[in-house]
Amino acid sequence: MPFTVATANKVLNKLLRNQDFQHPSQIYVSLHTGDPGENGANEVTGGGYKRQLVTFSTPSNKQTSNPSNIEFDNMPACTITHMGLWDAETGGNFWWGGQLVISKQIDVGDSVRFKAGDLDVILE
Repeated sequence: MPFTVATANKVLNKLLRNQDFQHPSQIYVSLHTGDPGENGANEVTGGGYKRQLVTFSTPSNKQTSNPSNIEFDNMPACTITHMGLWDAETGGNFWWGGQLVISKQIDVGDSVRFKAGDLDVILE
């Protein structure tokens, strides 16, 4: 999952220029039907879809992942191709996005579950 330009600039400013930024207190995962780009475009809507709160394990070897399952219930019919990370359940700032390894066709009312360890965040 690559950083958005805004996120990358915040990290670079912090590391190289000692300029702090408002860190998210919580992170939410979103699902997308196309590339979310820089602003979280193509987010799923409808049904019972809502972003899900997620935590991450202690990083190792430039990566981390979710230590518990992430579940989206009562989904609308769609094909999920990407995921994103936000600092709010609705609205908020889009921090990071990436393509799923395999797109997933969802039928009305289905649940989508990502098992513990399936959401990898890697700094390259």
